[in-house]
Amino acid sequence: MTENHTEKIRRYAIQAFQALDLSGLSRIDFFIDKDTEQIYISEVNTLPGFTPISMYPKLWEASGIPYSELLDRLIGGL
Repeated sequence: MTENHTEKIRRYAIQAFQALDLSGLSRIDFFIDKDTEQIYISEVNTLPGFTPISMYPKLWEASGIPYSELLDRLIGGL
């Protein structure tokens, strides 16, 4: 995935989150057509898995936010 894809997906995820009037946590999944490089929303998960081995916390860890800090941030926002 290119940096351009990453930025577009980030922008599309924010737009989808706002358009659907979501709040709290969610995970929005995407597909990229490898022939056309078109980006498609696959699904919106309003209750994504949240165990330490689930994709949601792993995605946050990949962006530099460890599981324990993610929990602190979410609990602190209540």
